Amino acid sequence: MKIKAKEKKGVVEVKMLLDSPMIGKEESETRKAEVEFITHITAKINGKLVWEASTGPFLSKNPYFMFTTTQGKKGDEIVIETVDNKGETNSDKDKIK
Repeated sequence: MKIKAKEKKGVVEVKMLLDSPMIGKEESETRKAEVEFITHITAKINGKLVWEASTGPFLSKNPYFMFTTTQGKKGDEIVIETVDNKGETNSDKDKIK
């Protein structure tokens, strides 16, 4: 997972590249691969939820997301957490620049 968060004029722009094959049931049968995809993504700044999304296998491999928020400032910590179809969680954090 890669995260870039930059604050400019009170608006924080967050860009993230997630690491997942995003393989659904139908694709797993044709590719002979295990079903694996991200189901939920959350973003928190200083522990406060600022963005979330529910996803599924319809996204491309290693999906890219971008959003903006007025919550947070330079130096604050942003934490991105993902949950996959097996219930496993993954998280990463970065400082807002």
